[in-house]
Amino acid sequence: MPERPRRWILRDARVIDPTQGLDEIATLIVEDDKIVGLTQESPDAPSGSTISAQGLVLMPGFIDLRAHLGEPGLEYREDVRSGLASAAAGGYVRVCCLPDTQPVNDCRAVTEALLNSAARAGGAELGPIGAVTRGLKGQELAEIGDLKEAGVVAVSDAGHAIERADLMRNALRYCRTFDVLLMQQAQVASLIAGAQMHEGATSARLGLRGWPRVAESIALQRDLLLAGDTGARYHASTLSTREGVALVREAKSRGFAVSCDITPYHLLETDRCLEGYDSRFKFSPPLREAADRDALLEAALDGTIDCIVTDHQPRSALETNAEFEIAEPGAVGLELCLSLLWQCVNDGRLPIARLAHLLSTGPARVLGIDAPSFRAGSEAYFTLIDPTGRFSPARSGLLSKSRNTPYWDRELPARVVMTVGRGKVLHSAVSFS
Repeated sequence: MPERPRRWILRDARVIDPTQGLDEIATLIVEDDKIVGLTQESPDAPSGSTISAQGLVLMPGFIDLRAHLGEPGLEYREDVRSGLASAAAGGYVRVCCLPDTQPVNDCRAVTEALLNSAARAGGAELGPIGAVTRGLKGQELAEIGDLKEAGVVAVSDAGHAIERADLMRNALRYCRTFDVLLMQQAQVASLIAGAQMHEGATSARLGLRGWPRVAESIALQRDLLLAGDTGARYHASTLSTREGVALVREAKSRGFAVSCDITPYHLLETDRCLEGYDSRFKFSPPLREAADRDALLEAALDGTIDCIVTDHQPRSALETNAEFEIAEPGAVGLELCLSLLWQCVNDGRLPIARLAHLLSTGPARVLGIDAPSFRAGSEAYFTLIDPTGRFSPARSGLLSKSRNTPYWDRELPARVVMTVGRGKVLHSAVSFS
């Protein structure tokens, strides 16, 4: 597209801004990297500085708190450049990448290398997540203060839950000292060893080892008690059970500094998707039962759940096209998340304003940063969506290096047509006129 003019407008979009309670048709004026304001008027503009957004939806830019980008060491799955390009195509202006790389991001050198790669790559902004423990081994704490100084936005051991209570308590104490968010995928490792899917009627029928729901609730209950004891900021990542949601809701009611997220898959699907040993629906944590899915939706609506994450997990064909027991779990999600969730908007289960909160305002608040908004003077971070568009990964292609998704051949509703970060067009399928 032509070079963006210094002052430009998006005309007649449906503007959603959870920070201001806005849902109205308006024209957005942008100058350099700042929001000038919203107007119901039709301001004059020179040729080449206007985008017609009639019929389109304008939201604050999306923020993802959980993505696996592969770099360093696993670049065949995804590198920083492809990951941030994929993110921008999906409407994301900021992506937080997990530390489960080779080497692990458990030291200043890896964090700084990631930030340097992101500066060269362009696309969405990168927020590295450092490791809680050295090598993600759960034995010795990483230098959390040094990681914070180097630029991490949080710490986590990714899919490796910290088993030792004494180590977790010390980690939370350090995190409070340095004002660092600790993110944990709460599971009891000894209860899920060898598990292939949710433990229930479907796993029994398929003869697959089940992943009990109690593995989440036991670990989460311990973590929440320790978070309350230390006063640290704790984030429960990828909740999957109704019991887990209830525990977080109770902790919030007691004033603990806790937050949580879910993936779109756990909001949309159940363990019945694995009938026929369909490994494309193999996730960690696994898809649960309909009652869990419904509880997650209720929690997303009532504010218990703070945000939705992509849990973007690129894999090669060799890692996924295998027998069920050895197929790697996970799916690419940065370019699909918006379209997947729009199904809930279309069927009336998820109000559009709540979706904007879960993808933008909520994750910003979890990180403790200013949420993207359309207030005058704010930096321009926003996403433009065509709600009547259709998106098919197989036909449209993906910017991610990987193709592992159960939705590859499906036609999904809505598509991102423009992503702007700090006033810069990161992705666009529309043109100035």
